[in-house]
Amino acid sequence: MRTFSVVIERDPDTGLFVGHVPGWPGAHTQGETIEELQANLQEVNGMLLEDGEPKFESEFVAVQTIRVA
Repeated sequence: MRTFSVVIERDPDTGLFVGHVPGWPGAHTQGETIEELQANLQEVNGMLLEDGEPKFESEFVAVQTIRVA
C-alpha cells in the first residue's frame, strides 16, 4: 500500500474537481465529486506505478495560509 499527498482544486469553468500528485508528472485526473476524483486518482496512480517507482520532479512540503493587509 502506497500513500501520496494530493492537491485538489475545483475548475471554475467546468465545476469539476481536479487532483494531482505534486511533483509526479502524469499523476492527475478529474471527477464530478470528491469520491469520483479519489477513485480516478487511485486508478491513474496504480497505472503509473505499474511502470515502476515514481520519478518526482519536486517534493510536496505543505499548504499554508498567509494574511495580507
